[in-house]
Amino acid sequence: MKIALAQLNYTIGDIDANANRIIESIRQAEKQGAKLVVFAEYAVSGTPAYDLLRKTTFLTLCEEALERIAAECRNITAIVGSPMLTERGAVSAAVVMRKGQIDQVIEKQNITARREMGFIVAGAGYQIIDIDGCSLAVVVGDDLSQLQDIPQQADYVISVNARRYGKGLLTYRYETIRRLTYTECRNVIIVNQVGGSGDLVYDGMSGVMNRDGKLELLMKDFEEDFQIYDTLAEHDAQDSPFTSYNHRTRMVYRAACLGLRDYFHKNGYTKACIGLSGGIDSSVVACLAVGALGKENVKGLMMPSQFSSDNSVEDAKMLAENLGIAYSVLPIKAAYDSIVDTLKPVTGGTEFDATEENIQSRIRTVLLMALQNKEGYVLLNSSNKSENAVGWCTLYGDTAGAFSVTGDLYKSEIYDLARYINLNFNNPIPEVILKKEPTSELHPNQKDSDILPPYEVVDAILYRMIEKGEHREEIINAGFDSEVVEKIHTMVMRNVKKRYQYPPVLRLSTCSFRHECLFPLVNKYGY
Repeated sequence: MKIALAQLNYTIGDIDANANRIIESIRQAEKQGAKLVVFAEYAVSGTPAYDLLRKTTFLTLCEEALERIAAECRNITAIVGSPMLTERGAVSAAVVMRKGQIDQVIEKQNITARREMGFIVAGAGYQIIDIDGCSLAVVVGDDLSQLQDIPQQADYVISVNARRYGKGLLTYRYETIRRLTYTECRNVIIVNQVGGSGDLVYDGMSGVMNRDGKLELLMKDFEEDFQIYDTLAEHDAQDSPFTSYNHRTRMVYRAACLGLRDYFHKNGYTKACIGLSGGIDSSVVACLAVGALGKENVKGLMMPSQFSSDNSVEDAKMLAENLGIAYSVLPIKAAYDSIVDTLKPVTGGTEFDATEENIQSRIRTVLLMALQNKEGYVLLNSSNKSENAVGWCTLYGDTAGAFSVTGDLYKSEIYDLARYINLNFNNPIPEVILKKEPTSELHPNQKDSDILPPYEVVDAILYRMIEKGEHREEIINAGFDSEVVEKIHTMVMRNVKKRYQYPPVLRLSTCSFRHECLFPLVNKYGY
């Protein structure tokens, strides 16, 4: 039997457009002789829909779309993911359509993602369907983890899924599936969706794994794809993906570009502006913006103060010229002096400190936001996870922006990404930017190392603290200096209030701030 796997990019709430895409793929599958076509979880609604799943009108529109899709399934069977309203509440369902109507509704039983908890209720779980003598067990989402509960008579297990991207998750996902298929002796077909959905990215990578744990089909990453799988044909086993470090960095790049592109396009935005400092963070964000939106839609603003080095401005200009983006230079010395003078009746003759440093950062944000308002640009934030964690940033200054594409990447990962970009895209980032010591240039001869240890150390501690959930004592026992660990821990806990006020951050890790890692605003626990 030929089974079509439709890996599509859906938009949350654009029910008619999503339904049209599904119908188009059904017709394509039928033309290619498929008896069954499978779509991802939440294909009709898009995901994560959050509070939309509590709205009866939204769920009614989804069901009306399902009826329209079902009418196309006269000579083919389709399995389509959608939320459905029941007497118990909304469920995530795989809807089986054939003979022009809805035939079965298979509900998700295991709800493990925070983005679903509180919005949907648990359902009955898997069902068995039969198509031309082929027995198929259909499961939704994380119900795949309960393979042992599915009767052995099923020839294939079809998993309708919406699995987001996160660094390291792909390896874990497929190793888990491999273990399940082998130990439970099951053939598994997984259909995932692809595309950016706000702060999430779905990576696609749908596929088929046989009961020997061998990968027989792997679809594209971060792209739409449509493929036919013939259950009666011989299939060569494919090599295991996601094996190299360089491959992982490539995946981060593709995830970031897709997440940024879809955030803009699905919201109706076209142009992005970036504050270019001549540093590594803004350089990487500019490269990602060009990769996602095109150079013609990206503009850089350089805003030197009296503390900025001439080299920084020239480095930023070189980057902009290498990328082919428009840029402007707006010195902020006059604005800075004016504000400082205005404050003198209040601050008197106090010495230069963080107050004056933060004024510079906030002036730059005022200019960037003015560009956004006046010319229709959307401001991209250039933060990273290391600085977000320890609060090495100015609230309402460089924390501002409509979207942060790199805010879930540690500083060392920013450098990895920069090297990947240079290696694969003709060296747009000047080597001097890669080699210069990180600095905010908010006072004379300032270096991040004046306050922080090297970022390799900072990131290693933060990773253990955030991703691995280790206590300070565990980190110290792993060989890290106790004073450094205590300092980093204090900075992380002291800056919770800042992280609550950051822009939306594209979630590229397995433990993102405000989601998997969420501290109370008021907290006296020692962590």
